[in-house]
Amino acid sequence: MNHRFLVCIAAVASVALMPLGAQNTKAAKSLPMGVDGHIDLTGIWTNATITPMERPSYLKDKPTLTDEEAKKYEQAAADDLKAEDGASDGPIIRAAGSSGTGGYNALFIDRGSEFERLDGVKRSSLIVDPPDGRVPPLTDAAKQRNQGMYRRMMRNGDDVNDHPLSERCIIGFGSTAGPPMLPVLYNNNYQIVQTKDYVMIEVEMVHDIRIVRINGTHPPSNVRELLGDSIGHWEGNTLVVDTTNFTDQEPFHGSTVDLHVIERFERIDANTILYKATIDDPTTFTKPWTLEYPFRATPGPIYEYACHEGNYAMDDILGGVRKAEDSKDRK
Repeated sequence: MNHRFLVCIAAVASVALMPLGAQNTKAAKSLPMGVDGHIDLTGIWTNATITPMERPSYLKDKPTLTDEEAKKYEQAAADDLKAEDGASDGPIIRAAGSSGTGGYNALFIDRGSEFERLDGVKRSSLIVDPPDGRVPPLTDAAKQRNQGMYRRMMRNGDDVNDHPLSERCIIGFGSTAGPPMLPVLYNNNYQIVQTKDYVMIEVEMVHDIRIVRINGTHPPSNVRELLGDSIGHWEGNTLVVDTTNFTDQEPFHGSTVDLHVIERFERIDANTILYKATIDDPTTFTKPWTLEYPFRATPGPIYEYACHEGNYAMDDILGGVRKAEDSKDRK
């Protein structure tokens, strides 16, 4: 047998048997380097996907999907979107937050069209740990806290502070800005700018901007920020971002000021950043949990998100409550 052929076979086999991390490290040598001497994360990225955060019950025992299985669900989602296009009501519109009133139609929905693919297979949930792909059970204290929060939100809305910050367009809804930075219904785009001392992440949804201080330290616990305080360091080709010092004004799945999120940004090829986030809040969740999904390069640009506090809705909501109070007083 030809000696060169044997050498080629051996080389291919060695790559195939090489751990994924080692393969990524080898591939990373051909990736662009930033001005700080690390792999460059600069660019415009999207995490749009129809993969749900939690694994749905009908996929309970299927953490991964074959291409054939995924295609069936992807086609169903496409058919659903097509059926809703131009309609003023329907499941997609209600999911967009309009409660069936037609506030959004399908024109504005841009969740992507496929399940995410990692390690050659498509996954049925963004959550990879616990293995069941579900948010861990809440603590008893968290259950009671969430019930109280729900009761406050279900009041007549006579106070602007009863409305969440995302509804008031102060920060992005659904944790698009994060951390963790989750895909939602639309505007799933991000622009990253990297320097030696900072990494800036501009979020298209509600034009939030995260500033990660490289090799920084967290401020005292009495200093709180809506998006938390983020500091980062490099572990090889991976940017690790540690975020604490959250407020209690926009909890993530009922979290508290004790929320602690560790994110990992690993550029695995020219068009992909592997994003991994571990969420820990012992006062809310019975154990930490982890999400993992890709950010894909996209041409952009990042468009202006022209949302301000409540737009006309807040005046209308509070004005309606005043009218109701006036009517009640007249009786």
